[in-house]
Amino acid sequence: MLICSGLEKQFYTQERELPMNLSTVYMGLNLRNPLIVGSSGLTGTTANVKKCYDAGAGAVVLKSIFEEQIESDMGNMAEESNWYPEAMDYISAYGSENAVSKHLTLLEESRKSFDIPVIPSVHCFGKGDWVEYGRKLENSGASGIELNAFILPSDPRRKGRENENVILDIVSDMKSQVSIPVAVKIGPYFSSLSGFVQELDGIGADAVVIFNRFFRIDFDIENLKVVSGSRFSATEETEEVLRWVSILNPLTKNDICATTGIHDGASVVKHLLAGAKAVQVCSSVYKNGLGVISDMLGFLADWMRNHNYNSTDDFIGKLSQNRRGNPAELERVQFMKTSVRS
Repeated sequence: MLICSGLEKQFYTQERELPMNLSTVYMGLNLRNPLIVGSSGLTGTTANVKKCYDAGAGAVVLKSIFEEQIESDMGNMAEESNWYPEAMDYISAYGSENAVSKHLTLLEESRKSFDIPVIPSVHCFGKGDWVEYGRKLENSGASGIELNAFILPSDPRRKGRENENVILDIVSDMKSQVSIPVAVKIGPYFSSLSGFVQELDGIGADAVVIFNRFFRIDFDIENLKVVSGSRFSATEETEEVLRWVSILNPLTKNDICATTGIHDGASVVKHLLAGAKAVQVCSSVYKNGLGVISDMLGFLADWMRNHNYNSTDDFIGKLSQNRRGNPAELERVQFMKTSVRS
């Protein structure tokens, strides 16, 4: 059970007097613990950031600003012929209401008020002048930047390599604009995910966040309409993330942050064992309240005590694939065992 305040770097358990050092270094930033509240409405106002801070979060990723909002603020909206008309209408109606100014104000106020890393998020899908916004973020005190980059691979005329190059160009351009660390949040849709992550290494990315949980759709079969699908992740969704954290850890110089389906302390421990330096939580906080952060940290501290670990550095990556031979071979053997037994 967690005894001391979640605001400290060290956590004590009732069974042990020695402190548990939960601090970690992620993308070059010192975090008091590996729990980051991901980009969402939970981090969309200074008041909400304070709640995350008070709950013990190690860092926050601010609610995303969209590339279209930045371009609109710069007066480039009419030039963006690749935008959907619906997106242009939405940005015209809602995105021009000082979105950039509000985003920068949120960043500045959060950095001044709270002694944890504050990482703004930019949701982007293409190259453009918007990357200059990175300098404004850095000048406003950003601890780092998270690029939420994704091109839906739905256009049969575009080769997968073209989509990958767009993301690589975005990251490269942003790195040329700023001196603060840059993380790239990506999905699983790559023909060679490990190869792509190594390419991110080569252009200077500082961290990779896996996996982005994309907007889900559903069908209203009575009114024949497309509607939003499930908003929140389920616990089983983290299994695929766990696999890839474990595979990628020995293959990349980037720090890895795990996200999607992390709903309890056991999931936090698993991802750290796989090689993640940090994890992002969002759905679990929406479902269970901010108290879940303290619960997760308490579980982590107790688990460390029970396994004689005093620091997260003692066990991060202990179960990554480089400790267990060829990933493809091992996974095939496990699949064969499961199939034979069933």
